[in-house]
Amino acid sequence: MGILKKGAAEVNKDFCLDNELSDAISKAADEVISGELYDADHFPLAIRQTGSGTQTNMNCNEVISNRAIQLMGGEMGSKEPIHPNDHINMGQSSNDTFPATVHTSVAMELDNNLIPALTELNDGLKRKENEFSNIIKISRTHLIDAVPLTLGQEFSGYSQHIRNGLARINACLPRVYELDLRSTAVGIGLIYRKGYAEKCSARISEITCLPFKTGLNFYFEALGARDAMVQVHSILNTIAMGLMKMANDVHFLGSVNYRLDLGELSLPENAPGRSAMPGIVNPKQCEFLTKICAQVMGNQLAVTVGGSNRHFGLNVFKPVIVSNVLRSIRLLCKIALFSNAATGCRTFNKNYLKGIKANKANIEKIMNESLMLVTALNRHIAYDKAAKTANKNCTILEEEALKVGVTEDDFNKWADPKLMLGPN
Repeated sequence: MGILKKGAAEVNKDFCLDNELSDAISKAADEVISGELYDADHFPLAIRQTGSGTQTNMNCNEVISNRAIQLMGGEMGSKEPIHPNDHINMGQSSNDTFPATVHTSVAMELDNNLIPALTELNDGLKRKENEFSNIIKISRTHLIDAVPLTLGQEFSGYSQHIRNGLARINACLPRVYELDLRSTAVGIGLIYRKGYAEKCSARISEITCLPFKTGLNFYFEALGARDAMVQVHSILNTIAMGLMKMANDVHFLGSVNYRLDLGELSLPENAPGRSAMPGIVNPKQCEFLTKICAQVMGNQLAVTVGGSNRHFGLNVFKPVIVSNVLRSIRLLCKIALFSNAATGCRTFNKNYLKGIKANKANIEKIMNESLMLVTALNRHIAYDKAAKTANKNCTILEEEALKVGVTEDDFNKWADPKLMLGPN
């Protein structure tokens, strides 16, 4: 909001705003942008306010007005020589100003925080993919043993999900960069000065170093809906679902319970043991990650309901929508960077992902004992005979194969996991 008010004050010099007043407003807005006036408790409003964001807009107008008056040597509260409506809100309405700041803040969070965080996580996952590229293991579908793959291939699925998420974010950003600064109250542009929206968007772009622009012919839609924000959060929700899968997979693969054929990964022990069971360390990072994903999924419902409450010419859930979008972005940044001020955790890559190791001996044991290597025998002894071989007698596959006439040499040649990693 401070960025928009600063840009508006500077642009309004071209529309009869006195230069001295403009400069004072711009300086006061800088203190909003820096967080100085926010930290001084000048913005006490709750998120659940009037749906247009009018209270936030007027709160900002009044704070900047009073601070600018102070800078000019005047008396706070006098509205002289700078009035919160006549000067700070010049040519504006909460109905276009608040949505513009919604787009500005979300774009800044996506560009400056989430995209770099996800990029870093993707890089870490790619390193693990390469590190594990030659470790062959058994895959699982329906929680049941399936055919072999490499641990690197398994991790490639996680990194591809992150790359898909980054692609989806970049695809939606052009709509986030569109600012509605000419609709004023209902989209018709009453009290709007021609050229103001384009100039103000350009100034906001200069301040943020992001390509904001005035949307073309979208004013009525922009006031009545918040589709761009609903789309953004649907992408965040999709990212959260993929991260939930990754966390659960790593959690189970790191479970040290060899009777369940797990323990394929060794997870970093960067937390104290259990309170009553010494020597056992809980996988708290995996559980922390899944809880954050669950919260993002919950926020998705709030954004969906908010986006659907578009009554005639105005969506009246804007504060709830943007608060949940911003909250989800910041939560996902915590996952990607794994920074948690409350616990002092280092980045996920340095403190957790980097420390994940493959338990090669256990991986090989589980794979060699899996009956699913029988898939390689299909083309040689046919499906029905192969099905009989994969029995539940608690014997290994080779023993059963020899019983149906497969020689030891043929079995070693046909059931080689290295030859089962792709088309052959």
